[in-house]
Amino acid sequence: MLDGLARLIIRRRVAVLVISLFLALAGGAVSTSLFGKLVAGGFEDPNSESGHAVKSLSTTFDQVQPNMTVLITVKGDVDDPAVAAEGTKLTRELGKESGLVDVTSYWAAGKPSQMKSKDGDKALITGTLTGDEATSQKRASELADAYEGEHAGLDVKFGGYSKFQAELLEQGQKDASTGEAIAIPLTLIVLVFVFGSLVSASLPLIVAIITMMLTMGLMWVLAGVTDIGSLAASVVTLLGLGLAIDYSLLFVNRYREELSSGKQPDLALRATMTSAGRTVIFSALTVAVASCAMLWFPLLAVRSMGYAGALTALLAGASALIVLPAVLVMLGDKIDKGRVFGRKKRAAKAANPGGDTENGFWHRLATLVMRRPLPLATITTLFLLLLGAPFLGINIGMPDERVMPDSSSARQVSTAVKDDFQGSGQNTLVVVAPNGASDEKAVTGYAKQLSSLPSVGTVLTSTGSYAKGDQVAPAGAQSKAFAAKDAVYFQVSPTSDDPDVADKAVTEIRDGKSPFDIQVGGMAATNKDAASALVKWLPYALGSLLIVMLALLFLVTGSVLLPVMAIVLSLLSLTATFGALVWIFQDGHLAGLFGGFTPTGNIAATVPVMLFGLAFGLAMDYQVFLLSRMREEYELTGSPTKAVTHALERTGRIVTAAAVAIAIVFLAFTVSDISLVKAYGVGLPLAVLMDATLIRGVLLPAMMRLGGKATWWAPEGLQRVHARFGLREEARPKTPQRDLEQTPAG
Repeated sequence: MLDGLARLIIRRRVAVLVISLFLALAGGAVSTSLFGKLVAGGFEDPNSESGHAVKSLSTTFDQVQPNMTVLITVKGDVDDPAVAAEGTKLTRELGKESGLVDVTSYWAAGKPSQMKSKDGDKALITGTLTGDEATSQKRASELADAYEGEHAGLDVKFGGYSKFQAELLEQGQKDASTGEAIAIPLTLIVLVFVFGSLVSASLPLIVAIITMMLTMGLMWVLAGVTDIGSLAASVVTLLGLGLAIDYSLLFVNRYREELSSGKQPDLALRATMTSAGRTVIFSALTVAVASCAMLWFPLLAVRSMGYAGALTALLAGASALIVLPAVLVMLGDKIDKGRVFGRKKRAAKAANPGGDTENGFWHRLATLVMRRPLPLATITTLFLLLLGAPFLGINIGMPDERVMPDSSSARQVSTAVKDDFQGSGQNTLVVVAPNGASDEKAVTGYAKQLSSLPSVGTVLTSTGSYAKGDQVAPAGAQSKAFAAKDAVYFQVSPTSDDPDVADKAVTEIRDGKSPFDIQVGGMAATNKDAASALVKWLPYALGSLLIVMLALLFLVTGSVLLPVMAIVLSLLSLTATFGALVWIFQDGHLAGLFGGFTPTGNIAATVPVMLFGLAFGLAMDYQVFLLSRMREEYELTGSPTKAVTHALERTGRIVTAAAVAIAIVFLAFTVSDISLVKAYGVGLPLAVLMDATLIRGVLLPAMMRLGGKATWWAPEGLQRVHARFGLREEARPKTPQRDLEQTPAG
């Protein structure tokens, strides 16, 4: 099949390039409006109890939780008559804005103490932006543009959940552009060092750019069918650059070796397609499968990254197998044009395309490791576990305004409300009884019960206000909004704005008895349910991932033990990643080195899940590169030792170059002003470099030495399956070793 594809591309290379360029330009054109269709956030489970509470609040009571907070700062006191007049005027103006309802303020609400700062120079205006998330986020930005700044002595700043999500989306778009601008030139420099030629070095970047444009175009189509989270765009950029460069490096390197062996360009391409092309297919499938594991989770942000990862991996593989071969055929033997250095080295390699598999660095390293496999494997394993030790102290939370830079308006408002206001209601909970709550005595009794909980301050409902187990105020005109037919809801304010207190209040309410069915909502409940959903679906995601990975790796190796070994080693390589995640982003070490961010004392629950899916896929990607060549060497030599040493020597240089290139791409995103994106920019290169060095150079050779020939064992039935469907780097029958000494290495 791959040989047929190669022949088709050779015959129709111009048509292939024209069609590919047209599709890429079309994808790039529509993707300019992609960010307008993406949804910021997506960190909640819509099918959870808190999700149902939000729906009930909206459908039954026509109520939406306040999602807009406006911070007013003055030079004097907010009770000054002139300030009060301007504040009241601004409140009325906001109340007339479309898409904004339930607008109230410190002055309009009768000057409640919780809406005035402790030092008296700040006051709040609150309201609810209607519509879906995308609509409310857009409206939040429009209102901020219209009203923020100085207004008759009032300094106006917009915050709240919708403004936070809008800024997250806008900042993500800026960070993606900045990351690309940094990563592409740095990667080009690395590729020039690898290939020594400007033409060869530019090919992986061409494929990467086409991959990103195509993927962004498909994401635009997908966003028209279903909601897609904004962080998916960062995944497309990260993986699009990284994987396209990986696959192109492998393909171009093999093609150059085929040319060096004396083949004409057409024959060199066919040989490359049937060898390196097979590895690219399986590698792309490996990353796509790892990304698809994230589709198990109900959180939109996680699922969106799964969509983006799978699409990017498959399109990176397709571009490397369709666009790149067409370009190579057009270039022919001019692929080394624009050579910068390395002429002598290149000439020597042309004379001996098979390479020196006995004296190279990777051969010497593998030989050293296999002489002392047990002590070296033990030391390396302990070192990786030590790096991962901080992960044992992880505190799981959910992202809030603190992931944004100090310049973020939403963050500034949130910080001011938390520090300067007492009982502002930022973490107010809602307890909804959707039916069976028509008995006023039951409602009153339950309101008293709620208000007596240790972490609850006050409770508002249809029968009045309650605190410390007693009614403190009778029902008023505003109390009618809390009831509808046989349904009622309770507005519960925790004893403080501390998120931990609100979390305890959620637990106390859910653990307590109630006279009717209830649904607990609010930000604290939403975060708690999101973390629970991740834990609930994690076994399903891991189970499906491991099953499919084992099957794919069996097709690569033909072994029963090697796939298990590869997965275990890949998981071990992630220990350093997760340890660094906690040590840097939770505990705050080296914050200044990575551009500065605010340590929150916890890690967003979505980050380890997303990082695992992406990093595990990349780690397995390199395993496929290496194991496919090991299988070929084992079939040719019959020696487990030579299979390791020869495969490492033949693939070591190019895989290391690919790892360095993709690490540079990921590290470029540490310039992001969103700490969530910084976490990927630090964690992913760590995982890649650990796998490409300690795992590939030490642990894998040591484990294979300890396993000996048993490493390659498989039952007879599975051997027949592999013989028919398995991946081989060389699409040819076994050949005696003496006839292969002039065969080019891949």
